[in-house]
Amino acid sequence: MDGLWMFFMALAVVYLLPGPDMILLLQTGARQGKGAALATAVGLGIARGCHVGLAALGLAALFKAAPWTFDVVRLAGAAYLLWIGIQCLRTTMLPSLESADTSGEKPRWSIAIRRGLLTNLLNPKALLFCSVLLPQFINPQAGPVLGQFATLGVVLVGVGLLFDSAYALIGAALGRWLQRSPSAQRLQQWLFGSLLIGFAVRLTFVQQA
Repeated sequence: MDGLWMFFMALAVVYLLPGPDMILLLQTGARQGKGAALATAVGLGIARGCHVGLAALGLAALFKAAPWTFDVVRLAGAAYLLWIGIQCLRTTMLPSLESADTSGEKPRWSIAIRRGLLTNLLNPKALLFCSVLLPQFINPQAGPVLGQFATLGVVLVGVGLLFDSAYALIGAALGRWLQRSPSAQRLQQWLFGSLLIGFAVRLTFVQQA
């Protein structure tokens, strides 16, 4: 139990650190509303589940054995973040997915889910994080290793969803507040877009540990 609590605290520290996932959730909530932001959180959760599975299968070892595979994923992730950041800078005001029903349009939450999925899935640092953190809390004497890995993976995804949902709601509240000021909306747009582009640039030059 103590080990699981320490694992939770380690995750909390990581999820509190600013990163592309957090900025994406805040930006989506502010620009497209609560529904789109929560859908993005679902996509991020699916991606983290995939990272846990890939870590269990030893994909991190493949990155070390064939560094070019790490570079391919890293550059693809950087390009995707760059594209999202540029779209954020270029768009004047995104339509709210929550108000789509009033305009006769079907909410396209699948787009938000896909955006969250690709943002995290194409980040090799997220996979390496799972590969480094999870084994530290595995105790071979405590039972089947695969079962422990699965339990820790569920906790990792669940805690991530809690934090991501909070960021989604904060972003939506920020968006409602920004509706009072067009200049503040523009500032928010440039701030979040620039941060996403900055994360893309940083990911471009990151080196595998």
